[in-house]
Amino acid sequence: MCRELFWRFPGSASFGQQGNQRGLRPILRQMTCSQILHFFCELPIPCFRGLRVPNFEFPGIRAPSLRFLKSVTFEDHQISVMSVKADLFQSPDYFAVDALFTEEHRMIRDAVRAYVKKEISPIIETCAQEAAFPEHIVKQLGALGCFGPTVPVQYGGGGLDYISYGLMMQELERGDSGVRSTASVQGSLVMFPILAYGSEEQKMKYLPRLASGEWLGCFGLTEPDHGSDPSSMATRYAEDGDHIILNGAKMWISNAPFSQVAVVWAKDPSGIVHGVIVERGMEGFSTPTTHNKWSLRASATGELVFDNVRIPKTNIIPGVTGMKGPLSCLNKARYGIAWGVIGAAMDCYDTALRYAKERIQFEKPIAAFQLQQKKLAEMITEITKAQLLNWRLGVLMNEGKASPQQVSMAKRNSCAIATQICRDARQILGGMGITGEYPVMRHMMNLESVITYEGTHDIHLLITGMDITGINAFK
Repeated sequence: MCRELFWRFPGSASFGQQGNQRGLRPILRQMTCSQILHFFCELPIPCFRGLRVPNFEFPGIRAPSLRFLKSVTFEDHQISVMSVKADLFQSPDYFAVDALFTEEHRMIRDAVRAYVKKEISPIIETCAQEAAFPEHIVKQLGALGCFGPTVPVQYGGGGLDYISYGLMMQELERGDSGVRSTASVQGSLVMFPILAYGSEEQKMKYLPRLASGEWLGCFGLTEPDHGSDPSSMATRYAEDGDHIILNGAKMWISNAPFSQVAVVWAKDPSGIVHGVIVERGMEGFSTPTTHNKWSLRASATGELVFDNVRIPKTNIIPGVTGMKGPLSCLNKARYGIAWGVIGAAMDCYDTALRYAKERIQFEKPIAAFQLQQKKLAEMITEITKAQLLNWRLGVLMNEGKASPQQVSMAKRNSCAIATQICRDARQILGGMGITGEYPVMRHMMNLESVITYEGTHDIHLLITGMDITGINAFK
């Protein structure tokens, strides 16, 4: 029997058993199992403030759920179904920032936003809970143009500007930081160095496959003993005729377990840093997966291990030596992060605002209380400031005038404010904020990684400090 099924329509009170006996329950009794499954999977959740099925029992079918359905038990058989959590996101734009974008910018952003709502939002909570990378999205992202959007069309890229790239990253990270990381690594850390410093043969061989999503790539710089000080890397190669022999290890490598190619930074026999393209299948090259993460759980993270890997010298990236190579890649990635994390912040703000208007305590919505309004007001203020900072940085990037120090500031600022916004949103949601029913805790955990990689918050403070004082505090 139906013990409890609460529906709350906008502007009306909930009704329980009595309403169900008069309305929904008799209808369900006349439905087959497949019809009931279809009913739940197609339920128009956007029509409701919330849907609760705390303990739904019916002859032959039992589906405990809260806001979305993961599985149904029917006649003792567990049937997995796609999550049907509704994506109700509405983008905040308090200062009419949209007017600063071209029509093409808005079309690109809206296309990625629609993709996220259709393909990412329905599955991302399950992927995060199960620590599963949705590998099928790689080719989808390639088809959407999210891999190397600024790469020239002749190499398979989109030939777009940096504001378009930033908006793409914003929308992807609004879905999940792990999804944005997949695209960020592919475009900024793998495709960019091949485009900027690779030979023509390397560009033609790798870039079109990476742009389409046929191949996934990763970037090897961080090592077990060398994170914020990458110039001290231990990974090295020796000369061997027309080949090199690579030894060492890299860790915290996004995309590694699923990558077909890796751009690896290593020292030659004289200690000079070079970029080397390593392909899966080369003997002695392995990519063990990093397990037990509490952050970026829907992203594939691993190590790169090189045990006497024999690589043709033609795989050495010829156009750059020293730390300029990897640091220029990080500059591009940091730019994408500066935009991306604002997507996560916007999602948390939008979720918290909607929840605060709907959650009734002391006979009124909690949005009516001063402390909650304070949090929401501070959130939208910081989001707006970051949106304007990112837009201006995008203009400078398009003009070739943006400095690494300006990119560093934007990355640090965006990550700091996004992290705080997520934490404040979690407080507004109370206990519900720690569950997978809402995206806030997932974003919170993800951003603990994002505020760390591509330069920690403190490292970026020192970059700004050195730029304004002229004094190097790193040594």
